[in-house]
Amino acid sequence: MKKLALLAATITMLAATAQNATSPYSKAGYGLLNDNASGIQRQMGGVGYAMQNGRIINTMNPASYSQVDSLTFLWDVGVELNNAWLHEDNPKPANGYNFGGGLDYISSQFRITKHLGGSFGLVPYSSVGYKYSGTTEGGTETRTGSGGMTQLYLGAGWEPFKGLSIGANVAYLFGTTTNETQLSNESTSFYRRVMQVRDWNVTAGVQYAFNLGKTDRVVLGVTYSPRKSFHGHSWGVKYDSQDTKTDTVGYTSMKGKYEQPHTLGAGISYDHDHRWLTEVDFTYQNWKNAKYEPLQGFESAINTFNNRWKVAAGLQFTPNRRGSYVGAMAFRVGAFYNHDYQNVGGNNVRDYGAALGVGFPVPNGKTTVNLGVEWQHRTSSPVVMVKEDYLNITLSVNFNELWFWKNKIR
Repeated sequence: MKKLALLAATITMLAATAQNATSPYSKAGYGLLNDNASGIQRQMGGVGYAMQNGRIINTMNPASYSQVDSLTFLWDVGVELNNAWLHEDNPKPANGYNFGGGLDYISSQFRITKHLGGSFGLVPYSSVGYKYSGTTEGGTETRTGSGGMTQLYLGAGWEPFKGLSIGANVAYLFGTTTNETQLSNESTSFYRRVMQVRDWNVTAGVQYAFNLGKTDRVVLGVTYSPRKSFHGHSWGVKYDSQDTKTDTVGYTSMKGKYEQPHTLGAGISYDHDHRWLTEVDFTYQNWKNAKYEPLQGFESAINTFNNRWKVAAGLQFTPNRRGSYVGAMAFRVGAFYNHDYQNVGGNNVRDYGAALGVGFPVPNGKTTVNLGVEWQHRTSSPVVMVKEDYLNITLSVNFNELWFWKNKIR
């Protein structure tokens, strides 16, 4: 109970510092999307569809829950610190610097019965965060945005027969995003757009594992999330200091007007002798066909999305899990390329990056502390509007305790 109380206190403290994006590109659409990669997975470029390990919580593919050990209860808490360097090429040069960070995710995993595992937790769906300003005729214009969407999920994974695992996550999706434009000249006025989501979401996954000899193992993984309408409300707020009146306009239900697309993820992993693990993943989202109706008077009437696709690859090397301390450490490297869904003035947003990480085992236990460094570059094409470079430090603690172990009475 002491461990549970300590963990609950830690989660409460971290939840108060949940992070937002620090990118002007998060103004478009629903903001920057998250693929639910854990700290370990981010250190490998964000792979996970074919990752299958009873000591790792893999929310990217719920089929993996079936492999959890019968005696353990897993907790994984991840935080991030990031430095962002922003450089604007168009319309005129400007430089910016942002520092941010906070809670990334919280997840847990446990065994329900033989060949059946469960998981629950809190993972981000999207994030909005930016602030920039410029001059207009006779004054200044400042644009700010904040918020995002989060998923509180419950999932299960089942292995009906050796090698094949199936699973699903069902989530409560919630969050509020705010985009505001403030004009300051002889008077002050602002225009605020609010989107409040209260919805559900589901992700299904399949994994198939087979051996190639005594020391080699291959896992194939696939996930799918259906196209569906967002539930919630969207509205606008207008204010002008000359009439000191705040008006709420355009209050409307999001149902049937705002959607998430079909999402497909696929990956293949290869494990050699429990020392070398490599994986390649591909993600595809059909955003072009997803509805997104702008709020008249607050956004351009023409708001289009691009189909999103992402390629990621990662490698992990553990010299000797049962050897010395250094031999039991996990060394990770990975990279990714993301052709994003956002379309800003006819320009597609894209980003790519690389990561390094190390997993430090806690002495006399199976808990690991995972520390990683990730470099990320984001820009737009064909016209380069803003260049963003990020240096992200990721820290996650994967608690692995024998909570279900019963001592024998002698």
